[in-house]
Amino acid sequence: MQQGATAIDIPPGRIEVIASEALDRIDEIVDRYSRQPEYLIPALKDAQQIYGYLPMEVQDKVAERFHITSSRVYGVVTFYSFFTMTPRGRNTIRVCLGTACYVKRSKGILETLVKELGIEVGQTTEDGRFTIEAVRCLGTCGLAPVMLVGNEPHGNLDPRQVGEIVRRYR
Repeated sequence: MQQGATAIDIPPGRIEVIASEALDRIDEIVDRYSRQPEYLIPALKDAQQIYGYLPMEVQDKVAERFHITSSRVYGVVTFYSFFTMTPRGRNTIRVCLGTACYVKRSKGILETLVKELGIEVGQTTEDGRFTIEAVRCLGTCGLAPVMLVGNEPHGNLDPRQVGEIVRRYR
């Protein structure tokens, strides 16, 4: 490991290191928000855009700079679903399990996707290309059942279409 670097707790098979210098970018973010705790969420959002996720090292640095406890930052990160503590794949696939989609058998879409990618919901493929998420509503009930790949909706799905859609993003 490089001197001045911190190992990150990540899924097996993936090794990442955040150099101390990279953590210095937190200073810039926090300074933008004048270290006022009411700006914690926007600061965390900015940090996640830089690092791709919010590992404990980043959370601890944010807490230190905002002069709040690490547990408070952790509480915010784990409460809001748009924050993540693990690296996500280049393509996040969200399968809607809301009522309209569920009635139209979106669970079968999700099961097929899990089988196709060889990972469970919440996991990222070893190559870092895909992360699967199950969500309660995507607001596209007219396309039910629907899944999003990144920001691109795929609607009126049948489980047989899942493999073809995934191959387009490989």
